[in-house]
Amino acid sequence: MGIAFGLGGFLFAEIPGTHAMGPVMFFLVPFAAGFAIATVTHGAQRISAAALLAMLGSLGVLIATHMETPLCAVLALPFLFVGLMVGVALAYLFQSIAKLKGSGDTMKSIVFLSVPLLVFAGHRVELSTLTHPRQEAVTSSIWIAAEPDRVWADLQSFDSLTGEKPVLMYIGLPIPVRCTMQGSGQGAKRTCYFDRGYIEETVTEWLPPSRMRLAIDRTNMPGRHWLGFEDAEYDLREYAGGTVLTRKTTVISNLYPAWYWRRFERWGVASEHEYILGDVALRLKN
Repeated sequence: MGIAFGLGGFLFAEIPGTHAMGPVMFFLVPFAAGFAIATVTHGAQRISAAALLAMLGSLGVLIATHMETPLCAVLALPFLFVGLMVGVALAYLFQSIAKLKGSGDTMKSIVFLSVPLLVFAGHRVELSTLTHPRQEAVTSSIWIAAEPDRVWADLQSFDSLTGEKPVLMYIGLPIPVRCTMQGSGQGAKRTCYFDRGYIEETVTEWLPPSRMRLAIDRTNMPGRHWLGFEDAEYDLREYAGGTVLTRKTTVISNLYPAWYWRRFERWGVASEHEYILGDVALRLKN
């Protein structure tokens, strides 16, 4: 029952055409699953065990089918857990009241009709509110002990990355592997490969050795594309006998509430920057 509510709610709650997800997915769906489980299960320990197994089982199916990544599942766990437990607690309370009044069967019928309707009503509200993705720009810089010309040449393509991986890359954040450049100057094509998937880019601004801007043409990565990449910029500035290399990435996000997801989105993009810029500094040092 819980897995059916969880998976069904996941497929239903997404906003068509945007991959947007909001409070319906992260609170109402687990709330509905918890409420349904507690309605058809007896005993506090059995209810709690069934609820947790349903949550982990649903996430396991989504990860196994590549509909979500382990990192996304881990970050969503606090919301899902709270919604699930609130649903369980409220259903347990209603069951106790129904037993006192001798209307247990009637209460079950009302629950099975009202809980899906609650999710449906929330989804209809989100259809009209979660239509515009948020835009975020993340900027990172590093000082490199090399002239801008050397740094510029190294940025265009590289065969491998060997820098120290940030912690998020150990729990599902895509790991950059290599980048290739076809042509040079404005209009050149660049493809960056990850451990799973790739990103295709087109150079829109080319000012060697100080600035390169790329538009993201296509993203082929696992999971649902609730986070999209708009463009990337590299700025090089000579400073203190070396080069300050700055990477700026503009992303669009379809996850809400923004106060929760924004910090993780920025952390993820900054981690990618840290890995790439650190690797450039390491290669030029050697």
